[in-house]
Amino acid sequence: MADKVLVAMSGGVDSSVSVKLLLDEGYDVAGATMRLYSNEDIGLDKTRTCCSLNDVEDARFVAFKLGIDFHVFNFSDDFKHYVIDNFVDTYLAGGTPNPCIECNKHLKFAKFYERAKLLGFDHIATGHYAAREFDEKSGRWLLKRSPDRSKDQSYVLYSMTQEQLAHTLFPVGEMHKDKIRDIAEENKLINANKPDSQDICFIPDGDYAGFITKRCGEQQSGDIVLSDGTKLGKHKGLIHYTIGQRKGVGISYSEPLFVITKDMEHNRLIMGKADEVYSDSLVAGDVNFIPFDTLTEPITCTAQTRYHQKDAECTVSPMNDGKVLVTFKEPHKAISKGQAVVFYDGEYVIGGGTIL
Repeated sequence: MADKVLVAMSGGVDSSVSVKLLLDEGYDVAGATMRLYSNEDIGLDKTRTCCSLNDVEDARFVAFKLGIDFHVFNFSDDFKHYVIDNFVDTYLAGGTPNPCIECNKHLKFAKFYERAKLLGFDHIATGHYAAREFDEKSGRWLLKRSPDRSKDQSYVLYSMTQEQLAHTLFPVGEMHKDKIRDIAEENKLINANKPDSQDICFIPDGDYAGFITKRCGEQQSGDIVLSDGTKLGKHKGLIHYTIGQRKGVGISYSEPLFVITKDMEHNRLIMGKADEVYSDSLVAGDVNFIPFDTLTEPITCTAQTRYHQKDAECTVSPMNDGKVLVTFKEPHKAISKGQAVVFYDGEYVIGGGTIL
């Protein structure tokens, strides 16, 4: 009897082709889309077509075309709590959140996976660009980068547990986008040429600060200062700025200045010269490791502190409270509280955590 697989169908071409590939391999396949928000949740007029609903319909058409059962799971309350509220709270606390990581951690590989188990499925599958591998020596599942580094999504998957990896398939994870679109066109799938999503799904216009302002009100203005305290001007609310930002701050100076930190206590935006954007180390919490359960001694590896960033050589050392200290071989640019730091050993993901 064939294993039953529930594919998380986003409405995009990657998850749709995942269904086709699994059917060709002989799996018993069904599809499901997570309804994550309504228009009201993201501040859109009720009469406007919601992008989330469009994605549900695209997924439904593909499921019908490929002859599989299709489900819609309403996880909007969980999405609001774990993703939207976290996004807003992190920004208001001076951090820079990554909502895709929170969605994967709490929704796709937690709520969705649990629902699939309840419905009797053996595995879930997603359209992520990543791969898994079982290591016979350690008896553990490993997470690997996609060969297509420009599309690799392992950075947002570092929080996966051993159970989740054991029961998750990545059918297109080692393929290139052109091949995936070719398969979709050959099978006349409605989303064969659908553009990849670029922005955060619940902020379709990309205006993060505007989204937060609608939910929390206008943010208080404050001083823009140099790292030595010299006043340069006024900011329009700290949520409008990110660490490392150079343009759009609204000040002039004799040489380029960058945002180096946000002083939340005194509502000040701190600017500095280029060398002040770099840091030697960071502390991360809520850490998950994949090849082993806990870090007991320092390891040398590479790390990324932003999505699709070039790897930086570092040493990761355990701390007494479950956090880790990451020390970079060379100063690292624009480390931002709230972002993820993800550790790599070549093509393998060692783990990661949230920058504190």
